[in-house]
Amino acid sequence: MARAGLTPERLTRAGAELADEVGFDKVTVAALARQFGVKDASLYSHLKNSQDLRTRIALLALEELADRVSAALAGRAGKDALEAFANAYRDYAREHPGRYDAARLRLDPATAAAGAGPRHSQMSRAVLRGYDLAEPDQTHAVRLLGSVFHGYISLESAGGFDHSRPGSQESWSRVLDALDALLRNWPAP
Repeated sequence: MARAGLTPERLTRAGAELADEVGFDKVTVAALARQFGVKDASLYSHLKNSQDLRTRIALLALEELADRVSAALAGRAGKDALEAFANAYRDYAREHPGRYDAARLRLDPATAAAGAGPRHSQMSRAVLRGYDLAEPDQTHAVRLLGSVFHGYISLESAGGFDHSRPGSQESWSRVLDALDALLRNWPAP
């Protein structure tokens, strides 16, 4: 008999909170069972295995992040949209480091397509509409934005900018200025 109150949704949310506390790489069914004070087997009526739990957390994080970015982008265009988009990702990563790592979990194509991943792509392209880029340059620009944002956020969260000046916020602002200038003056093929 399943323990009262345990559902896949509750376990996913608890797993996401655990990821923020101890790191996404340390989230397992066993760790989650310890948190609820139950045996691992009690969770297998709700979850297939640790990979299923990790995938559920990734999908939750992608959904939360898409909602946050969507709200930040509302009514914005051009550089204002670019900054809102970038800051929404950075703020989410700071507030939810484990979930942010989960959002980068490699998903199989069907799972990725059924989750919020396509929304992220659509929002990236919405930001780029303010820069009038045609294909294939728009796809190149989507990849550039993702690389810069995720790379910067990863280095910052690992403490890579803690011991030098100028401060990280000043560099972040300058990076966004540089991206805006590049997108407005995208090089011809």
